[in-house]
Amino acid sequence: MNKRARLERTFAGEPVDRPPVALWRHWPGDDQRPGDLAAATIAFQQQFDWDFVKVTPSSDYCLRDWGAQTVWEGNNEGTRRYVHHPVQQPEDWAALPVLDPTRGSLGQIREALRLIRQGLGPDVPIIHTIFSPISQAKNLAGPERLPHHLRLHPDALHEGLKRITETTIRYVESLREVGVDGIFYAVQWADAQHMSADEYRAFGRPYDLQILEAAQGLWFNLLHVHGEGIYFDLFVDYPVQALNWHARETWPSLAEGKERFPGAVVGGIRRTETLLRGTPDDVRGEARDAIEQTEGRRFILGTGCVTMITSPLSNLRAARAAVEQ
Repeated sequence: MNKRARLERTFAGEPVDRPPVALWRHWPGDDQRPGDLAAATIAFQQQFDWDFVKVTPSSDYCLRDWGAQTVWEGNNEGTRRYVHHPVQQPEDWAALPVLDPTRGSLGQIREALRLIRQGLGPDVPIIHTIFSPISQAKNLAGPERLPHHLRLHPDALHEGLKRITETTIRYVESLREVGVDGIFYAVQWADAQHMSADEYRAFGRPYDLQILEAAQGLWFNLLHVHGEGIYFDLFVDYPVQALNWHARETWPSLAEGKERFPGAVVGGIRRTETLLRGTPDDVRGEARDAIEQTEGRRFILGTGCVTMITSPLSNLRAARAAVEQ
């Protein structure tokens, strides 16, 4: 069974020869140049033969052309620290231009995607990270300033979210030209630590659905809901084929999530306690439990988020081999 057939049958809940499996990670330093990001991504896939490739540029790739600035300081997750947030005042949201997806930083990542497709060929499914508008807004304004704008200047923030959404839609539509199979739609702040459920319904969901509508026709769109205490039930009707969250670290479990969401659930291995700090036996044990929880149907083995860049290779090999056993 080839990768696409295995995934499509998994989405539909049909029998497969084995559960699909994929891990993904950041590529600090390499993610600043299209050729190096492509080379790192291709080499990772050639080493492990995952069932799909999730392309992971640095989170500022979609924000640099609006003036966001970051630095690499050695974070174990592979992420960069923001040192400049271009949105300082509420009126700055209306000054954000709608970006051309073929130019600047967006154009550079499109080139990386083209190189990855060229390097891996047509038979490896490729999905590309797209951050939700509220996730982008958090990094444009800064995590301390955004709640202030959201609650005291909602009209200004909505104006910014409209501009971010229009830019993102144009970018998603342009990705068809470079041969991606879908998007990895990353939602942040849909949790009780940052926003109420009603606030997410107002400032998150309408813009999410516009972008996911633009992604329809791509055959593999995966939704990632980040964090703990997430509003899981707000997302069960999103038009995606698969859903990923920190299933072992926050509610619901994989089994409960599978009951609520009609597509495939993705996860099963803790990225820190197990994949980073554990042993291959620990990885195999969690993989086995995840397959039992889901009965191996509508299930893709993975982690709740990115793999730490210092995770032992033996643990990654154990995750890849677990589905074969």
